[in-house]
Amino acid sequence: MAEEDSFLYALSSNNAWAAYKSHQNPKFFPKLAEGQAPEILWIGCSDSRCPETTLLGLQPGDVFTHRNIANVVSPTDINTAAVVEYSVGHLPIKHVVLCGHTSCGGAMAALSDNRVGGVLDCWLAPLRAIRDQHADELNAIQDTKARAARLAELNVAAGVKVLMANPVVREAMRTRGLEVHGCLFDIASGRVRDLGVGTGSKYMMNGAQSQGEEVVVRGQHAQLVFSGGSAVMKVR
Repeated sequence: MAEEDSFLYALSSNNAWAAYKSHQNPKFFPKLAEGQAPEILWIGCSDSRCPETTLLGLQPGDVFTHRNIANVVSPTDINTAAVVEYSVGHLPIKHVVLCGHTSCGGAMAALSDNRVGGVLDCWLAPLRAIRDQHADELNAIQDTKARAARLAELNVAAGVKVLMANPVVREAMRTRGLEVHGCLFDIASGRVRDLGVGTGSKYMMNGAQSQGEEVVVRGQHAQLVFSGGSAVMKVR
């Protein structure tokens, strides 16, 4: 039996998905083609295990996205700056989310001084700087995976500071209440956890969220309702 071609399989899968969505809602794709109005900007890692729309349980059109190796946010990166400026300045973005993840290859590489090769060493330099700044804390963590996860959290915290210093973001925070969140995606559980950095921690889960307060994060086709330490997705 010949080895299955992964790209041909992907095309076939796309055809089946498109047919199913059209059958489910004939207006879905025509409406999508009219334009986008996402309320969430997601800045994440390029890791194949972290597809933002899928893990959030949302739909095409709900999340404007920028991803790179190890979700690094640098003030001199014109690519990230362009995404932020367009989405925050020209779309109805209400939430900017910077999300790292566990088992991050970039964080693991940054824990070592060994060369990765090529441009990757330059790209990971900010993570190694964060590693050095928090060397005592990180060295005290015996488990390598746990140490890398903590570095991923610290990287998110540093990136959130850069985002909140961005002039477009600052203006939107001041004039229309834009919120900036730092999160970590736990691949082993599938859960996204608010790290409590950014403009506030009212969305924090695992018992840290304010009890009795219902928070709704709306997308174009669905919404997440946070209440009492749990979340429910509702299709709109």
